Amino acid sequence: MTHPLRHLTAHPSAMLLLAQLAQVLAYPFLGESRVGGAILGVIGMLAVGSAVLAVRRTPNVSRVVFFLGAPTIVFTLLEAIFYETDAIVLVSGLLHAPFYFYVSWAMLRYLFHDDIVTTDEYYATGAAFTVVAWGFTYLYAAVQVVWPDSYINGEGFDRSWFELLYLSFSTLTSVGLSDIVAVGEQARALLMVEMMVGVFYVAMVVARMVGLTMMRSRR
Repeated sequence: MTHPLRHLTAHPSAMLLLAQLAQVLAYPFLGESRVGGAILGVIGMLAVGSAVLAVRRTPNVSRVVFFLGAPTIVFTLLEAIFYETDAIVLVSGLLHAPFYFYVSWAMLRYLFHDDIVTTDEYYATGAAFTVVAWGFTYLYAAVQVVWPDSYINGEGFDRSWFELLYLSFSTLTSVGLSDIVAVGEQARALLMVEMMVGVFYVAMVVARMVGLTMMRSRR
């Protein structure tokens, strides 16, 4: 076993973060393919579930991840095959969103469970952030099914999942770089919630990690 592989297995949050970033980079090449989209989705779900089980090995977390994650993986495959079927896209979004939000909550519990900052917790800070972005992306996809024409750019309505992910990251980081605009009231309400989440994440999580790191260096 090589040293980088040992490092990853010892830090499951790093595996999650790398898996999420790999999905972002690979999606433009595989996302247009039904098989490629299904592979990306299932790999991402398995990475998230395994990371949470590794950092929070409690029976309750295991059960929740299983009961939320198993049907979500099924609908990931169904959505890849029947991506034009609104009912499947809607149910998939409504399953993915609570799963990812639960994962982010579990990882935040992991970050706040003590005053010791480990290497894996540094990775968990970034991983939890990407998981939140994924959760809001699936909410945006569900909103687009229930309230069509909720998002627009220069090319018209009905944005792809990857475009909604781009919107989610732009909103969560508050950089405002996305060329996609929410025009529906429900879509705008969700965007405002994600803006608040992004601000509070930096204020609470990142600031706490920096403060604990400085305290440790002084000691």
